[in-house]
Parts: sequence; C-alpha cells; structure tokens
Amino acid sequence: MNNATKKIAARALLVGAIGLFYQSCMAAIAIQQWTQANGARVYLVESPAIAMLDVQIDFDAGSRRDPQGKAGLASVTAGLLADGVAASRGDPALDENALGEAWADLGAQFGSSAGADRMSFSLRTLTDPELLDKALALAARQIGEPAFPDYVWQRDRQKLVASIKESYTRPAAVAGRAYAKAVYSGHPYGYDPTEASLASIGVDDMRAFYAAGVQACRARISLVGAVTRAQADAIATRLLARLPQQSCASLPESAAVPEVAALTKAEQIEIPFDSAQAQVLMGQPGYKRSDPDFFPMLVGNYILGGGGFVSRLSKEVREKRGLTYSVYSNFSPGRHAGAFTVGLQTRPDQAGQALEVARKVVRDFVADGPTEAELSAAKDNLIGGFALLIDSNRKLLGNIANIAWNDLPLDYLDSWTAQVAKVSVRDVKNAFAQKLQTEKMVTIILGGTR
Repeated sequence: MNNATKKIAARALLVGAIGLFYQSCMAAIAIQQWTQANGARVYLVESPAIAMLDVQIDFDAGSRRDPQGKAGLASVTAGLLADGVAASRGDPALDENALGEAWADLGAQFGSSAGADRMSFSLRTLTDPELLDKALALAARQIGEPAFPDYVWQRDRQKLVASIKESYTRPAAVAGRAYAKAVYSGHPYGYDPTEASLASIGVDDMRAFYAAGVQACRARISLVGAVTRAQADAIATRLLARLPQQSCASLPESAAVPEVAALTKAEQIEIPFDSAQAQVLMGQPGYKRSDPDFFPMLVGNYILGGGGFVSRLSKEVREKRGLTYSVYSNFSPGRHAGAFTVGLQTRPDQAGQALEVARKVVRDFVADGPTEAELSAAKDNLIGGFALLIDSNRKLLGNIANIAWNDLPLDYLDSWTAQVAKVSVRDVKNAFAQKLQTEKMVTIILGGTR
C-alpha cells in the first residue's frame, strides 16, 4: 500500500471511530440474524454511511474455562495470538513484527482478548474490495493458524510475573484480589494469575485450550458496516475458514462450569498496608445476565451507587459527611452471578465510619427501595443517555455482540428505553430484596498502617 492510501485508510478509520451512527439514533436498529450451515451464528447491522466494517467474533473460551492451577490461561492464550501465525497452505509464517507491519500496511486493526466468559476477536477495516480482501485473509490466518511461539511466551511470562509482583505494591490491586477470592469462593470468576499459575502454563496448554474453545460451529459473529447480508455471510465464512470445520454435533459438549455459590455468612477481612488511603470493598455474588430482573437491577443500582454524584451512596457518604471523594456500587452479571460491589477510599481513621454509613444505605435501600423522585430522575438520566451508547459503529457493535452472546431478543436496543421506563419502585424493591442478603456480605478493609 502506498503512503497516500495509508493516509486515506487511517483517516477513514478515525472518522469511523468518532463518527456518529446517525441512523441508529433516528430509527429502529435493524438487526439481521441467521445461522450458517456449520452452526456459527451471525448478526448484522448494515451501516452504509461510512465505507468501513467492524466485526467481533466471540467464543466460549474466557477465563471461566481456566483449569484450576492455571489461572490466566485464557488471557495469555488470547494475548499470544498477536505474536505469530504458522506457515500453511503455501503462505509463509509471520512473526509478531511481520504481523504488525502487515496490519499497518492495510490501515486496519485486529485484536484478541479474553474476559471472564468469552474470548473475542475484533476487526476494523475499510470496505474497499482490495483492502477488505487482504484484511479478511490476514484475520482468518490469525484466528485459524496461530503459531504460539514458545520464545515469545518465555519473554512475555517474565514481563507478566514482574507486573504481578509490582501489583502487590498497589493497595487497590491487593484489595481487589482479596475481595474476588472471598466473594467467588473458589469459582473461576475469582481466579487470579500468580507467579505459580503462569509458571505452570506452556504453549502446549495454550494450543489445547484454543482447540477446545475456538471452534467455527460455536462462533457468535457480529458485524456493523457498509456490507450487505450476502457479503456479511461470505465474510463470516471466510474469517472462520481456517479453523477446523467439524459439526458441533460431532464435538463433545463443553464441560459445565459450576454456578457461583451464595455466601453463607458475613466476613470482614482487614489487611494491614502502608498506605495513605484505606481501600474498602463490600459485596457478594449478584445475578446472572439472563436474570429477568436485569432492568430493575440496572435502574436500582443507578439510584443506589451507579449514578455518580447523584447516587444515594454519594449523597450520604460523600456530600453529607465528607468521608470520601468517591463511592460507588455496581453489578457485573455474566454467564454466572457476577459480584455486587460497593467500593470507596477514605482516610484510614474514617474507614469504619464510612463503612457503617455505606452498609446502612445498602440495608435501607434493599429494605425500602427507592423513592418515586429517585426513580423518576434515574429513568430520565438513563433514557436521556441511551443515544450515547450507540453513537458510533464501534459502540453499536459492542451492543450487537452483547445481544449475540447473551441470546437477547433482536429488538433489545429498540425496546431498551421502554424497558427502563416501565420499571416501578416495587420492581426495584422486589428485585434487590431477592438478590442481595445484606447480612451475608464480604467486606475488605485494606490500609491504615501509617
């Protein structure tokens, strides 16, 4: 690609990154969905305004699949995908430098990552036929023929171990690690990479993990861009073409991951740490993304602690008493019950008082629910901010991938504001009362030895 073409590509990608997806804000979002012959599920939103394409491919190969004793396997496997592809079908091997140069020459972007539930691949490219053809070919190689070079893993493992050791000096990281271990009580959601777990991982482990989890027939493929359905189907087929093409019916079922166990009692863990601020975390397992009370919990948490300075926790802990600059609550629902968390930082001598105020706010909210005024303000803010969730192709893609991964209805985005609007005080009160047991929460208090 010549320099002029590279500049055009880079400029177009920048426009796509910040450009508004006007049609989605003005009209219903038309999501097309179909299942390919191999079982892969494809979701498409046609966005012809900009000549570019965003793709996300998800597989059930997140860290919840990490074997015990090998915490971090999913993450490092995804990370090593950028470090080389194997020689195959007449194509030469590419190392990490050659891969980086190839993507730069195309003016395209490709990435891979692993979260708690899924391993994801992302592609952003122009739809110019020549550029698109080359980008799809390179992405298909990276997905289907990763090299997993051992010399790179040996180098990167040392960097990761150094990063883990450095994290032991950061109070927020230490508190978060202790909190996850206590809340998830042995569930993979609470696994945390250690020097020992990384030392136990080799490239053969990565290859086996990848082969088991990244299978064409189990892909969820989301596309947003200037392509038709026929083009999208061909693109999806091509991106998966270098993976094994066996039918899912011939594959063993993925092993079931146990659910997160409910806490049986309250626990308070105090961790001495030489820090100017105490770190306080409190919570318990919350709910799964498939829970029918998702919208009452969303609206309720905005009122409780997710709405920033307008939340009840912020008003009681920060504004009225000046015990902290910032206090929040959130839920992290996934395939399993993600944590409900209240977090704050404060002066060590105020940690006990701040914690008691936060506990009372949560107890009162679970017992009584929100006021009508709080509910109305929260719904107005959430509905008013909805357009910002889908104002670019990349944001819209994230929402489409969320629909695909969680088996949400295709009209989910069209009905989102209506779902928020119909939430009542009773809905919120009942949902929180069912999900949270305030007498059985874990509390971490770290810091305060200065």
